[in-house]
Amino acid sequence: MKIRPRRTKIIATLGPSTDSPEKMRALIQAGVNLVRINLSHGDHAQHQARIALAIESAKGLNKTIGILIDLQGPKIRIARFEDKEGILLNEGDLFTLDADYPKNAGNQHCVGLDYPELPREVAPQDHLLLDDGRVILIVNEVQGSAILCTVKVGGRLTSNKGLNRKGGGLSAPSLTEKDIKDIQFIATQPVDYVALSFPKTAQDIIDARRLVSEAGCTAQIVAKIERFEAIDNIDEIIKASDAVMVARGDLGVEVGYAELPGIQKNIINRARLCDKAVITATQMMESMIKNPIPTRAEVSDVANAILDGTDAVMLSAETATGDFPVQVVASLDEICLASERYRVAQFSQNNDEEFERHDKAIAMAAMFIANHVPIKAIVALTESGSTPLWMSRVRSGIPIYALSRHALTRGRMTLFRGVYPVEFDVTHYKPWEISRSALELLVKQGILEPGDKVIVTKGDVLGVGGYTNALKILTAQALTGPNGE
Repeated sequence: MKIRPRRTKIIATLGPSTDSPEKMRALIQAGVNLVRINLSHGDHAQHQARIALAIESAKGLNKTIGILIDLQGPKIRIARFEDKEGILLNEGDLFTLDADYPKNAGNQHCVGLDYPELPREVAPQDHLLLDDGRVILIVNEVQGSAILCTVKVGGRLTSNKGLNRKGGGLSAPSLTEKDIKDIQFIATQPVDYVALSFPKTAQDIIDARRLVSEAGCTAQIVAKIERFEAIDNIDEIIKASDAVMVARGDLGVEVGYAELPGIQKNIINRARLCDKAVITATQMMESMIKNPIPTRAEVSDVANAILDGTDAVMLSAETATGDFPVQVVASLDEICLASERYRVAQFSQNNDEEFERHDKAIAMAAMFIANHVPIKAIVALTESGSTPLWMSRVRSGIPIYALSRHALTRGRMTLFRGVYPVEFDVTHYKPWEISRSALELLVKQGILEPGDKVIVTKGDVLGVGGYTNALKILTAQALTGPNGE
């Protein structure tokens, strides 16, 4: 089946709206490249069933999809109200958050907390933002376990809503006991990426990587940038991670919505400069949870992330619990394709860079040629996926077909902008047959046409990562063996 020409990848969060085989197949056909499992909701049995369904559906469609699992992290929440409808707070109301208050007894005047340290970490005049900033409280004073506040921005408040302090500064660790237990579950699943919530420093990434590795899991680590402190440490966090996510919900609450667009652009740019993939997430098509078409503002938001150079755009409730999961993916696919016709983001090659690795030098040489010689595609034979990742950091409209025998490598490459994984085992061929056989496979699959000029990169040492040392410009030919058609 011919691979779609869209360069930006689409991540869809799985949930009740995607649980049928028909919906899952339709999502993948509409353009989903990776699926996300959010461990903040559901149980391990549900997650395992959804992963299995996604993999089975993709296999039936002869497609490769990636699996991303999102750790819950230390989401600070209020407790529960007696009334299931919650309460309505008005500007000027007095309201108390009390860490010792009964967890199910919230009322018009007070509600409990799931974070007992909060009273020790706030001070008068602090702004506390609830439910992604829809309700804002100003701290008046702290009395023991109780935080006495005045409502600055009112609204309806229901049970278990998240809480942030504007400007950050809360000490909750990035990895919770729940996360550590969830990592043991993750290690039993075919996962490509683990997303770490609320990291503040590179050490948080290092700790998560150690726990994932000790559990026997080979998944790579995605740092979710959603804390104020993470912005100050952004370079070290990016370097410690395999990929980053601009998680605009909590991040926007902590830094303020006006600062968010500039911060998003900066993170995307810095990630690309560090040769790391980057995901833009949260409320990208929020209105499509209940509506069949997006707003114009949402279209512009998605387009700007693509023009900034993001590798992937992510859907959350839009697909997990929304009424139109397939339509939202189809709409996102359309926006991506239209936006990619315009080249605004400047992520070009640094001609002064010196390369310590010859395989990166080959990758950069391939991209220079691709941008200066009329060719149809780049074909990268890869073990680890590093060469296609480096290629994808350079601005180009040339598709990169990454051929690998490893399912793990192909899964990881589903995240890279402009990279299309294809199964191909170099060990089945003699060294002089590999390039011709790879191109014949792509012609047979309808990806290339006979006569297409392509760049091929590969290593002389077969089956070993890090040995890409050869680049050729070749012409694709049809299958020539006795079974050729």
